[in-house]
Amino acid sequence: MKHILLLASTALLAACATTAPDPLVVPPALAEAPPEAVPAPVSIPARNAALAAFFEEYDKAELALSPLSKAYRGIKDADYGKWDELSDAADERDRALDRRYLAELRSRFPRATLSPEDQLSFDLFEYRAARREVVEPFRKNGLVFDQMNGAQSDGPAFLINIHKVDNVSDAEAYVSRISAIAVYLDEAIAEAKAREAGGVLAPKWVYPYVIADSRNLIRGAPFDRQADNDLWADFQAKVGKLDADAPTKARLLAAGRTAMVRDLKPAYERVIAAMQAQMARAGTDDGIWRFANGAAEYQARTKFYTTTDLTPDQIHDLGLAQVARIHGEMTALKDRVGFKGSLQDFFKFMREDRRFYYPNNAAGKQKYLDESLKAQSAVQTALPRFFGRLPKAPLLIKPVEPFREKSAGKAFYQDPPPDGSRPGTYYVNLYDMDDMPSIEVEALFCHEGIPGHHLQGALLSELGKGEVPPFRQFSGYTATDEGWGLYAEKLCKEMGLYEDPYRDFGRLQLELHRAIRLVVDSGLHHKRWSRERAIKYVEDNSADAKGGIVKAIERYAVYPGQATAYMIGKLKIEELRAKAKAALGPKYDDRQFHDTVLLAGSMPLSMLETRVDEWIARTKA
Repeated sequence: MKHILLLASTALLAACATTAPDPLVVPPALAEAPPEAVPAPVSIPARNAALAAFFEEYDKAELALSPLSKAYRGIKDADYGKWDELSDAADERDRALDRRYLAELRSRFPRATLSPEDQLSFDLFEYRAARREVVEPFRKNGLVFDQMNGAQSDGPAFLINIHKVDNVSDAEAYVSRISAIAVYLDEAIAEAKAREAGGVLAPKWVYPYVIADSRNLIRGAPFDRQADNDLWADFQAKVGKLDADAPTKARLLAAGRTAMVRDLKPAYERVIAAMQAQMARAGTDDGIWRFANGAAEYQARTKFYTTTDLTPDQIHDLGLAQVARIHGEMTALKDRVGFKGSLQDFFKFMREDRRFYYPNNAAGKQKYLDESLKAQSAVQTALPRFFGRLPKAPLLIKPVEPFREKSAGKAFYQDPPPDGSRPGTYYVNLYDMDDMPSIEVEALFCHEGIPGHHLQGALLSELGKGEVPPFRQFSGYTATDEGWGLYAEKLCKEMGLYEDPYRDFGRLQLELHRAIRLVVDSGLHHKRWSRERAIKYVEDNSADAKGGIVKAIERYAVYPGQATAYMIGKLKIEELRAKAKAALGPKYDDRQFHDTVLLAGSMPLSMLETRVDEWIARTKA
């Protein structure tokens, strides 16, 4: 999962005592493999200079509204100690900006006068604005606090993972953000109460996760004599590395301690009280059908995420067909390893046999990280055969922080900034190793690392000025981005991974997981399935670990429609590759195909198809 942590946008929509293993840093060697007849990069047609300046101006105006977006880009300015504002007024400012620039685009730059590449930018800007309007009517149905994108965990996660401290001023900005979390959380509490007045409450089971995250953030030093709180430990470490004298470091630490005790702790106590009160009033229904406009919202959200017009029933039926297909491939693999029994018996064997799990201790967690690094090494060797351009940014493999690991997802990825000041980061959740079977380690790495999100995200981040407008470089479409991640899992098979048939079963298991999502997401939100029915469907049709099943279903419940995009995007990319191979014959080159898909920025699937068709036509000419 490609994870972009923006408090204002994501909000609208028990820590483990064991110390997490040290993260692994992969050296920046992806671009250093020896060349082997790499084809010429996809040509960049001439750009309209005035249009390029217009898009740059829009980017600056958009960044001015979001201190967090600037920090993700590695930009440090007067806003470096601030959070984004969570309010209707802030949302309206964002929308007004988009409307104003869209009107100016249409009036100043007639589409017919533009080059094909500029026409694509024109179309994407229009699509981007229209896409936001599709879901805007349902903004107030979003959960402010939940276990996936909740306001309670976004702030500390941002400070730990994104807020860099290179000098004393940066450390002071960190302290300012600690104090200002209180303002943001109070805004979030007020918004959650306002939405409750409109009939929006999370399902009852969500609240214990939010409360646990909040308690974890006010436990440990500097609040008591236990081990350091995760946020406090991060701040101390960053201050400790500064080139500053001892009195300055002591002053910064004192300021940080005061901000946490005086401002942050009471704010989280208010969050806990508010969530306890809401939990007492919450119901047990999980799907958004429970809202008066729930049916329209689900259709809008699936359109938003998949970039298609598939109906919920079509999505459900597609899921059933894909589950059947993958079951067939799994049956063949079961027979290959000589297992006697039904596919369901094989699922039980794969789920329960301890050989497929690492120990749930520090050694087992380190083993999972080591195996991820081993997969990286194997894939890196094969990359030049499949990609013309390779990223320079290193990849950090990092366990999810203890304060949020119980509630966080299985794995996710964060792009590096354009200035290279931060690596791309693959977060792997090692809270319970029984939820992380060893057979999936290669496929999960291929999705989140290379050739999945890291290759995809780092390449876009490193595009040169003028290659694509900033809004294309830094915008994402779930179907294309997550479809690429799932496509990358299978591409790794061509790169030589999954030689162990059980690891290949792990790959199929993750693909099956995404097919099942089509069934259970539409089941929860369209067909009114209960959480328990959705869990039972996954148990009956996969080898997923029980804990992982529950966490996945709970994710779909609070994130309607998003999970349907993975398989839909992957199928489209595979379809386009097959079309290109058939059309080009000996002229087909994987490196050119993959560069065509990746180097223009993320886009809706229909526009991606048009782009590939144009590349096919140019290559045939």
